[in-house]
Amino acid sequence: MDNVGIVVQSLDAAISFFAELGLELEGRATIEGDWAERVTGLHPMRAEIAMMRTPDGHSRLEISRFLTPPTVADHRNAPVNALGYLRIMFAVDDIDDTLARLRKHGAQLISSEVVRYEDAYRLCYIRGPEGLLIGLAEQIS
Repeated sequence: MDNVGIVVQSLDAAISFFAELGLELEGRATIEGDWAERVTGLHPMRAEIAMMRTPDGHSRLEISRFLTPPTVADHRNAPVNALGYLRIMFAVDDIDDTLARLRKHGAQLISSEVVRYEDAYRLCYIRGPEGLLIGLAEQIS
């Protein structure tokens, strides 16, 4: 997989949030023109994007803010059983520390607790910037 893409209203807030998770900003750019319109099927199309890389360098997150055309749907408040792409799960070393840091960026737990899955993981879902659904997983040694 090359990357996962998400659409937001505030590129800066999303970059700050995902940087707190350890992703590194590779760059920002404005995307527009014939090639962009042909690949997305949107006419006219103009977007600001930020590409962020995971700490291991194997995955990237493309964050987009569409300037034209305006966004047409909002799935951010969909429940975890909604159809379609729903969340991104991040592996973290210390879920409690990560939650404390992300709360400063507005993150909120979906349920009231971090749960344990057998003797393998501690897991939770949170709502991140603009209500995006994010999963956190801490492997138990």
